[in-house]
Formats: sequence, structure tokens, C-alpha cells
Amino acid sequence: MTQFRVDSEVGKLRKVLVHRPDLSLRRLTPSNREELLFDDVLWVRKARGEHDKFTRYLEKYGVEVYYLDDLLAEVLQVPEARGFIIDKTVTRLTVGAALVADFRAYLLEMDPRRLATILIGGLGRQEIDDALMRRHSLTLVTMESADFLLPPLPNSIFTRDSSSWIYNGVSLNPMFFEARELEVVHAAAIYNWHPMFAEADFEFWYPDQDEQGRFVQEDWGRASLEGGDVMPIGNRTLLVGIGERTTAQMVERLAQSLFRYEAVDRVIACVMSKDRAHMHLDTIFTMVDRDAVTIYPKVATRIRAYSLRPSDKTGQMDLTEEKSFLDAVADALGVGKLRVIGTGGDEYAAEREQWDDGNNLVAIEPGVVIAYAKNEYTNKKLRKAGIKVLTLDGSELGRGRGGGHCMTCPLLRDPI
Repeated sequence: MTQFRVDSEVGKLRKVLVHRPDLSLRRLTPSNREELLFDDVLWVRKARGEHDKFTRYLEKYGVEVYYLDDLLAEVLQVPEARGFIIDKTVTRLTVGAALVADFRAYLLEMDPRRLATILIGGLGRQEIDDALMRRHSLTLVTMESADFLLPPLPNSIFTRDSSSWIYNGVSLNPMFFEARELEVVHAAAIYNWHPMFAEADFEFWYPDQDEQGRFVQEDWGRASLEGGDVMPIGNRTLLVGIGERTTAQMVERLAQSLFRYEAVDRVIACVMSKDRAHMHLDTIFTMVDRDAVTIYPKVATRIRAYSLRPSDKTGQMDLTEEKSFLDAVADALGVGKLRVIGTGGDEYAAEREQWDDGNNLVAIEPGVVIAYAKNEYTNKKLRKAGIKVLTLDGSELGRGRGGGHCMTCPLLRDPI
């Protein structure tokens, strides 16, 4: 039976989900980039080349690399999955009541590979079939030619965020921004109906499922969770950042589920500032070895840490404020004292390199990480500490504000 589980942040990486830069990034323009959560537009051809080097590093170390668009195209061959995605994507509130039935039928008949491309890459009004254009749709006639009937999902490149594999299960994450919600729909279809996952044995930590395996709808309220804040560090402990995009309400909800299934013994909530530069925990902190971490020193002492532990079977939890974030991580790992590698350079260089993902590293195995070459000071410090640093250019990929950690969703990783 195929296995999917993630038992650490630095154990040997066996399987990973990525997304190669595609049509969705070619849809980015100076006028829509902010709405789509990007600071800049990318030279997509160069970004694809950088991403290819990134995945070659993974494969060189024996990692099985799966591509999001391939899995999506494959799962769209399953009628239930295709219906689920189209029903969630095409509604009266997204395409208008007059068009919803015809547009659903149009997509249902589409080739799976083409459908996967537009579900991620978007569909503009100017590309819509003439037969659909003749429908009496107020939504269509009021759209500009460059407007999107299906929005592009350029943040799909950051596969870390929409789902999180935590020990022997996965969480489908309620994203903070509406622009990213459909990414979770795609992940949900893949994990439920793709043959590779349908035959595997794992739990859904969130959302709950009924006896038929269907998701139980839950009002998210003010709760949100993104995978860049989620780190199963090992020893039955989970770190979760609380900041710009993950809320305390959702950390409590996730912790209750994990404790109910006895999947973890401890959840360490890490309270950060709520700003773009530190949007996720992994933008300022990642693990690089069994006892070594990299962190942006300017914020290290400002993170407040609280440990949640189960107190009984009714869902109640004990809450303990920790002396410091790094002390809590060291205690959870049982290493006594962490080797802490701060962002390199003087105060100016450190701020630049944190912004350029100097702390956003993905470990392929203990002590081996992938980093952007431009973070020269941080990479030098990592190497001096005995960490093997594999570098790629990243001048285009980095414009999206995400490094190797953001661009990978581990599906199978060894414990430490």
C-alpha cells in the first residue's frame, strides 16, 4: 500500500508535491498582481528553468517528485472528482446565475489536461466559447475582454500552503485570502479521488469527513490556516505560527483534532507579527538539521510561544506559556540546546536576505538544504555550521516571496 506521512522537518524526504511555473504566472500583470497576492510580475520562462533545477536537486537525492497539474489532470478523469471541483468552482456567485448551468456543462465535456490547465491558469472573457457568449448573461456582457471568468491561481506554485501533511494525516487548510481558496478544492479532490491517494491509509485532520468520505461543511468564521505556518518537527510535536495568515482559532481547532486521534502530544503555537515580510513562520524560521535551525534574529526574541497539550477526551486542552520560542523547540526535540544560525550579514543585509527567503529553506535530509544563491551571507553561515547548501539562482522565483520550503508540500518524510 502506498504510504503518505510526514514525521519531521528534516528527516529524509521521500515524496514531494510541487508546481512548475505555468499559465497562471503569465496572467500576472502590474494591474492585477496585488489582487493575486504578488509583489511583482515574473519572467516565467526563466522561473521555469530555476524551478527545473530545484526539482533536479530533489531527484538527485532520490526524492519522488509529483507535479500538481499532472495529479489534477489525472484526478479529473474520475467523474466524482470532476463534478466536485466544477461544483465548487462554478456557482451563481462566481459566474452568475444565467451562466452557471451552461458553463458547468462546458467544463464537464472538456479534455482533462485542458481543464486542469484552465482551473489553475484561469480563463479570460476573450477566451470563452462563442456558444457561451450568446447566452443572456449579465455577468459576461459587463466584463472587459481581459477580465477572468475563472481566476488564475498563481500561488499554486507554493504547494506548502493549501494542505499540510502532519504525521499520519493531512489538513486541508482554510486559506486567509479568497484568491487562494480554490487551491484547497484542487487538493481536496486529489487526496480524495486520485488512485494514488484513494488506496492509501491516512487521516483527514481537517475538515472532518462523514462515513461516506464526504467533507463536513463548517463555517470558517474568522479562522484560517496556511501550510507555511505548519511544521511537524518530530517527537510527536507540531509547530504552528500565528501571524498574518493563520489564526489562533484555527490552531485550536487543528490541535483538538490531532489530540482526539492521539496523533501528537504537543502543539506549540508561535505568535508572530502580522505583516507581509513575516507572512508565515517559515519566512523567518526553518529547520536545517536534527538540532539546527535558521532564524531571522530581529524577530527571534519577539515570538511568543504557547504549548497546547490534551487534558482529557472531551477536547479540553492545557495551555502553557513557554520561556522562549527557541527553548520550547529545543525541549520538544530533546536536543538540550539548538544550533541557531541567524540570517547573515549586517543589519541591512540580514533584512534583505530575510525578504529574499534566506530563512525559507527546505531540507532534503538532515544537514542538506536548498537555498537561493543570492543570500550569500546566510548561505556562508550555514556552510560554516556544517550544513550542505545546494543553491539555485532564484532571481525570478524569489519575486513571489517564497523559497524552497514554500514551494514543496512533503508527502512522505522520515522521522529524525
